Amino acid sequence: MTETYYAGAYWPGRPEPLETYARRAEALFQRLASTDPSLATWYEQARSRESALNSRFSPDALSLQQLLTKAKYQIGDGEISFAAWNGSPDDSSVVNFSCGSPVPAAVDLCVWTPAARGLLSAQRASQVLKAMVGAWEPEWGVVISDEHRDSVTESGDVGTFIGWMTYFSRERGPVPPLPGPVRVEPVEDQGTLVILTPERFTLSRPEHVALAEEVRDQLQRAGLLEPLGAP
Repeated sequence: MTETYYAGAYWPGRPEPLETYARRAEALFQRLASTDPSLATWYEQARSRESALNSRFSPDALSLQQLLTKAKYQIGDGEISFAAWNGSPDDSSVVNFSCGSPVPAAVDLCVWTPAARGLLSAQRASQVLKAMVGAWEPEWGVVISDEHRDSVTESGDVGTFIGWMTYFSRERGPVPPLPGPVRVEPVEDQGTLVILTPERFTLSRPEHVALAEEVRDQLQRAGLLEPLGAP
């Protein structure tokens, strides 16, 4: 089985000024650049590779604020949706974020989708998720394969399942003691990151699947796996 992975950070709808989104995006891109050289250069996503490579942008707050004023990134009522590609033929990555929903029950998000499996070491994947946490202050985040997600949840409701790595904000509550080889580490003063295995988690390894189920059960009992924004 070939699994495709992504890292995502999610939070309840949170309208903010456009300049705040730009500052958060700048922080994200700065942190990504320090994670891997392939995440230092960015282009606006386009319909063709050629068009995208002609749309390089500087990921600083002022440039991003100007980009986000484009009509194609405005989705109404102060919401924005933006996607960027790193332009690399070998280590291709896409980052997209949608935020500013005025509906608290809606979900704002930031997602990183790497095409290259070489970027999916535990160190790099955790750094990317931490970069998202530092920039966007989400309630919940995950690094997981699409196949793993689909195997454990029918609804896909964010906040209700765990992945290879799962982030819980402080507001979700404390993470209980978990069995080895699970690693639990703080993310600045914002929350906690749970990493199931030091190697890449995969459904093809029964011991990975069994460990994930054991940890999911403990986190469920601790009240940490609730839909996003649940009281």
